[in-house]
Amino acid sequence: MPVLRTSEPEGQDETFPWLWARKAAAVRKAGRILALTGVIMPLLMIGGMKFTAVEIEALRPLIGGTPWLAWMYPVFGEAGASYVLGVVEIATALLLIASPWSARAGVAGGALAALIFLVTCSIMVALPIWEPALGFPALGPAGQFLIKDIALLGIALVILGESLNRLNKSAT
Repeated sequence: MPVLRTSEPEGQDETFPWLWARKAAAVRKAGRILALTGVIMPLLMIGGMKFTAVEIEALRPLIGGTPWLAWMYPVFGEAGASYVLGVVEIATALLLIASPWSARAGVAGGALAALIFLVTCSIMVALPIWEPALGFPALGPAGQFLIKDIALLGIALVILGESLNRLNKSAT
């Protein structure tokens, strides 16, 4: 059970509470910048890779082995499906880059990023992600690639929620 503190944490200087507030704000700002960068960079880099033969090949078991994604191959072909994903990922990254200045870009980028990472997380339900010889919790190659998307989904939802709040405040 959490303990409610009624006094300052040990070591905190009670004569300078503004200093602690500034430190907390600086840490929060750095965390937000790193979190946003941590979503943008994979989207840009992996999105760009979607236009290469290496990534088209790497996607084959992920898309082909996931019933709710397999429709993409008959519709777009293997390369076309990869290109569509690449365009969506890069466009999402660009919206997220604009999100600090535009709440609408943050809403669109946050929603698209959440959808992207929700879909990639859902692949873990369809594919074996555990190393067969070792079982749970030893991740196989697909699991190692996909497990980080849980955190990226969380960050995308935070971006979406904060952007919705900013949009709501600007409307009132």
